[in-house]
Amino acid sequence: MDHHTVAIVSITGTCLDVLGSLYLAYDLLGGQHGPLRLLTRVVTYSILFGIGYGLGLGLFFGLASGIATGITLSIEFSRASRGLEHYSLFWEGLFSAIRGFAFGAGLYRILGFGFAIAFAILITLGQIFAYSLGIRPAADYAAPRHPRMMRRLFWATAIRTVGYMVAALICSAFIHHVDHAWSFAIRVGLVIGIVSGVGGTVYPYIEYYADNLPERRLGVFGIGLILCGFTLQSLQYWLAPFDIRLT
Repeated sequence: MDHHTVAIVSITGTCLDVLGSLYLAYDLLGGQHGPLRLLTRVVTYSILFGIGYGLGLGLFFGLASGIATGITLSIEFSRASRGLEHYSLFWEGLFSAIRGFAFGAGLYRILGFGFAIAFAILITLGQIFAYSLGIRPAADYAAPRHPRMMRRLFWATAIRTVGYMVAALICSAFIHHVDHAWSFAIRVGLVIGIVSGVGGTVYPYIEYYADNLPERRLGVFGIGLILCGFTLQSLQYWLAPFDIRLT
């Protein structure tokens, strides 16, 4: 087993322990009007997107892009939930850059620095252009207790999928050639596009529970996070009894 993978798993476990402790301290952090409403969104969206991206493009890609997507989307949704206007284009551009460079970082170990930075720049510019047209995650914000299905969401998902495919093809053609470039571009586009589309479909359900979860459930969720964190952290110690070598 690769020692980098073990390190990532252990760090993830530590982060889960910290998050679980925060949920258990819900009352101390201000209750319903404290920062845990935002934290709940960050954790939920990071897990949702991280698992989806990770299954399609690998653990490291899922970890980097999941966290970046979870944090930026949570900030935007949190603002929309309070009935405020969306952020300025400058801030939306910053959110785009964070997500774009996280996607690039996820591809760095596979395709190198040149491909990663070019892909990140193209993705960032594409997202900023979408924001300028009024296409943003919190557009038509709603928090009913059911997923949403909208024609606008479908077309946004389709355009996003094609955009990521084109970006991957451009980087492969001019920066770093990728074997089977078309199949790789289709894979990148479909994974990011489909996961983003699913996230856009179910976000009202997540938003509803972010604002309405009872304290006891938050405590149970915190305990669950701590147990998951303990399990991930202990992985490195279980390798020795089973004589699993690190590379």
